Amino acid sequence: MNYSTTTGAVFLLSLYLQYILGYTPQKAGLVLLPLPLIMVIVSPIAGELSDKIDPRILASVGMALTAVGLSFFSYVGFFTALPYVIAGQLVLGSGFALFSSPNTNAIMGSVKKRNYGVASATASTMRLSGQVLSFGIIILIFSLLIGKVQITPDTYFNLLGSIRVAFKVFAVACFMGILTTAYGKIASL
Repeated sequence: MNYSTTTGAVFLLSLYLQYILGYTPQKAGLVLLPLPLIMVIVSPIAGELSDKIDPRILASVGMALTAVGLSFFSYVGFFTALPYVIAGQLVLGSGFALFSSPNTNAIMGSVKKRNYGVASATASTMRLSGQVLSFGIIILIFSLLIGKVQITPDTYFNLLGSIRVAFKVFAVACFMGILTTAYGKIASL
């Protein structure tokens, strides 16, 4: 669920920055750098913490931060300030990093050594399935709200609405992911 809610975020932000805010592709790329940079910083810390704290707790906290970060972007508009976009990326990236390393730790720690290959392959399959689902959701929302038209200034209002709806859908799905993770923790006690 986490990958299906986060994969399309960079794509949506790129469209938002270029079409709605009018940034060049190069400037949009630079503005999107805080997301991977914060992930590079937080991921190793999250990995170390997941050796000391139940990885499911860290993954749940990561999902919560991810949901908050996705929610940030469901309120972007035609005049959203750049610091808001950067702050949203920092929250989103921190959440994703707090989820990913502990999640992998929990998966690999739950199987015997002889099953590491199967567990790793299954986790990769789930990640890729989530990524595909993410773009399927975006395409569905764009098809319903924008239609089969070229993106021009006349369609920017619909594009912005589609981006907001996609981020809301992803945030709600991510919040549901928190509940399933928390339920899994409660059920295992």
